[in-house]
Amino acid sequence: MTKLLTALVIVLVVVIPTLTSTFYTVREDEQVVITEFGRAVGKPITDAGLHIKKPFIQTVLRFSKRILEWNGLPNQITTKDKRFVWVDTAARWKITDALAFYRSQGNEDNAQSRLDDIIDSATRDSITAQLLIEVIRNSNRILSVNPELLMEEDRNASVPTEEIEVGREQVTQMVLEKANQKLSKDFGIELIDVQIKRVNYVQEVQQKVFVRMISEREQIAARYTSEGAGEAADIKGQMKKELERIQSNAYKQAEQIKGEADAEAVRIYADAHNRDPEFYAFLQTLETYRVTIGNNSKLFLTTESDLYKYLKKVNMK
Repeated sequence: MTKLLTALVIVLVVVIPTLTSTFYTVREDEQVVITEFGRAVGKPITDAGLHIKKPFIQTVLRFSKRILEWNGLPNQITTKDKRFVWVDTAARWKITDALAFYRSQGNEDNAQSRLDDIIDSATRDSITAQLLIEVIRNSNRILSVNPELLMEEDRNASVPTEEIEVGREQVTQMVLEKANQKLSKDFGIELIDVQIKRVNYVQEVQQKVFVRMISEREQIAARYTSEGAGEAADIKGQMKKELERIQSNAYKQAEQIKGEADAEAVRIYADAHNRDPEFYAFLQTLETYRVTIGNNSKLFLTTESDLYKYLKKVNMK
């Protein structure tokens, strides 16, 4: 019994630690460098799964295969036109060669510090060579107005604007290219992209920039207002023209209908007269009585009046 316990203790103390020191696993999102007495040996291990190393002698150092973030501190930079701005940048990077990364940087903290120097320097070089407007804006599209839609006086007026030749997107691309040039292949790092998160003006520049922005937006608003006024005038002109056309056609149709009605009435009167002239004359006389004689009317006629001839035939009781 004592020998069995002794053997079990030996297994627990010697065999299990040896096995755990011999076998190790690599996850999908990591890569491994094996070191022996602090010196890297062999190639980086990037395949996920179970692997073997020399027990107790060799050490496993793990590095991420994922895309990592870098966030720099805001830096005050002078643009080409002597404007002072605070520039806040960010970047994404990854470890492409774990062995070279371990030999040059050691760990991610050292790499972040190295990127601070490289990216900040590239940002400063790129922005210093550009005008402030190139760093702030990316295109001229908001200033594009069709001159054919403007009123004549606005079309002839000149509005000073600054043309964007480089733009913010291309400036960030310049920063990326400059930073990659300074990243040695021995670093084992690939810089994926760089973005300018924010550009803030120093206090001395802010008021001037705000005034400039307000003036520019007012010019743009005036152009769009003029364009709208031109469109409105054109629509009103077309509406007036269409209204006159409709009224003219309506008057023409009304006159045509009235003429046809008058002709039909004349035809009917003529037909009635031709059938019985005496009866037609009688009806016309009665219509005249109805129109001329009212409840309070007095009519004075001579016995020779044509209007009186039918009254002569009435039996008076």
